[in-house]
Amino acid sequence: MLTSKWVQLAVLAVLIAALPLLFPSGYYYRIGALIFVNALAVTGLVILVGWAGQISLGHAGFAGIGAYACALAPEHLGLHPVVAIVLGMVISAGLAALIGKPILRLKGYYLGVATLGFGILVTMVLTNERIWTGGPDGMSVAKLGLRELLRDMGVRVSGGVFWYWVCGIVLLIGAWLALNLYNSATGRALRALHGSEVAASTIGIDVPRLKLQAFVISAVYASVAGSFLALQNGFITPDVAGFMHSIEIVTMAVLGGVGSVVGAILGAVILTLLPQVLTVFAEYEQLVLGAVMILVMIFLPRGLLPSIAARLKRKP
Repeated sequence: MLTSKWVQLAVLAVLIAALPLLFPSGYYYRIGALIFVNALAVTGLVILVGWAGQISLGHAGFAGIGAYACALAPEHLGLHPVVAIVLGMVISAGLAALIGKPILRLKGYYLGVATLGFGILVTMVLTNERIWTGGPDGMSVAKLGLRELLRDMGVRVSGGVFWYWVCGIVLLIGAWLALNLYNSATGRALRALHGSEVAASTIGIDVPRLKLQAFVISAVYASVAGSFLALQNGFITPDVAGFMHSIEIVTMAVLGGVGSVVGAILGAVILTLLPQVLTVFAEYEQLVLGAVMILVMIFLPRGLLPSIAARLKRKP
């Protein structure tokens, strides 16, 4: 790790607390909450890709499961949204364990294609089951209820401010759990697995179990991120589980530094903010965004944060 766990968490907490001082309007709270949700999903991908070395191109499928759990469970089962979040986590973990056993035997682009197929399958189900999911038009999501509870207690906050702090706290918890995992025996075993599966197995590491464990953990992260995305938007469509969302998550992780939790969060910040900044380029927005990403990968191939840290260490 670039620095100690507590230093990274402290810096992240200070940034979350201080950024609102720079916000000129409530719109920026919404952007901040979206950054935190994306960063949470990317943190899960760091565990799977950056540490365990297993690629996933369909991880948005688990985000879709978490999102639609918050939409379907309150409407059809009468469950509270908080319970729906937990239900989405359980379903995502169960599915990850079920499909992970066969597909994690694959390697390289075969594994990528297999995970891509899972994401496409989830999107197809959400799109075609109109009676339950509303089809391509999507469906509304029940309110969490906490903001209304605060209002009854005399504390009035706008929706943007409320979700900024809720999603910021959830991201801090997710980062804390991931950094604890990094410094644990399991985290060290995951990094050994990334280096060489053969070498890891010769020193007694249960490679299949460890890969499956990383896949399940990352699926739970994605599910929670999808749930909070649905709750803050109040509406959800199958796009949340789409292929492009999966690619965005992977790109965020690679851009910031797929082996670093803080680096991946930085990647989520940049890739969420860039489209907002590049709107001044109108129809050239995607072209400029692509050029920026290509330049970063050429000159900082390990990702922004690890590459910059390595260059700073080389200086006398």
